[in-house]
Amino acid sequence: MEKQEIFKTELNYISDDKIRESASTVIGMLPDYFFHEAASSTSKYHPAYTLGDGGLVRHVKTAVKMAYELFNIYKFDDETKDLIIFALLIHDGLKKGVVEERYTRFDHPILIGKFIQDNRDKLSLSEEQLERIVKMDASHMGKWNTNEYNPGVILPLPKTVEEKFVHMCDYLASRKFINVEFDSKNDILV
Repeated sequence: MEKQEIFKTELNYISDDKIRESASTVIGMLPDYFFHEAASSTSKYHPAYTLGDGGLVRHVKTAVKMAYELFNIYKFDDETKDLIIFALLIHDGLKKGVVEERYTRFDHPILIGKFIQDNRDKLSLSEEQLERIVKMDASHMGKWNTNEYNPGVILPLPKTVEEKFVHMCDYLASRKFINVEFDSKNDILV
């Protein structure tokens, strides 16, 4: 199965063809481990449904679904909605580095931005669209922007409404009291 097929439903939330194709391209370039990794190796920071094989994929799908549903309340223009979905689809794409490392990379929000900037020639995004995605992903950790094991790394705090929205969706998707059910293909049951 192609990597993009795993996120077919979520990619179809993106209305602009060029943004959807660009998101699909980036998903296709993500390391294989992303599609099998748990969202949390310790189960300390994520709910049970995000553990085990494919847990990180289920976490991402939940964050995207949260955004999609919250678009009914938060009024964004179509381009902003598309960029938010794109950012959420890839926000943890390099959680353990470009080449799989043993532990989560604290700087993974920065790594994914560098990754898409390094591959901009394969994408059909304007410089402004690329920059907005990079900023949304870079700040998706919110107030958890420092780490005692990486004292030299300070992640940016979300500033814009769209950056705060991406952080909120990621945060909600990591709450243990929210249970999301999936079918055998890791699609959210509605």
